[in-house]
Amino acid sequence: MPDVDGFDEFYRGSRQRLLGFVYVLTGDRGEAQDAVQEAYIRAWQRWSTVSAYDDPEAWVRVVASRIAVSRWRSLRSRARAYLRHGAIESVPGPGTDTVAVVAALRRLPEEQRVAIALYYLVGMPVADVARETAAPVGTVKARLSRGRAALAGLLAVSDLEEATDA
Repeated sequence: MPDVDGFDEFYRGSRQRLLGFVYVLTGDRGEAQDAVQEAYIRAWQRWSTVSAYDDPEAWVRVVASRIAVSRWRSLRSRARAYLRHGAIESVPGPGTDTVAVVAALRRLPEEQRVAIALYYLVGMPVADVARETAAPVGTVKARLSRGRAALAGLLAVSDLEEATDA
């Protein structure tokens, strides 16, 4: 079992120095925090070994800097790939009909919404929807029926409101 008190004392005594060091390396506080956090996690996992080192902080510092450099290299590789392959083609936003259907779906009870999404969007058969939702097949059929009826009502109300506003 790791020496919890020893690690806590080590962490409290070194975290600010280490964060400052990695922040200077990355220039990004969030990236620095992530790298330092990961380094301390690794130190905790190996605390029985790391605590016996002459300078455990140096070990964590090296690990944190390697993590930060690794993330930087990954970002640099992504940037190079972006330049090499060009920008990703933009995807058009959802149409007004899609927005209306999603808004109407949000107003349905969760069970109906899940059944409709699995059946119509994912394309699962009713028996698979029943198995995934742990509901009897008859219940799934009822949820689909009630959900379709509720959607029809909600979408018709939206259409009527749009027609009277025009």
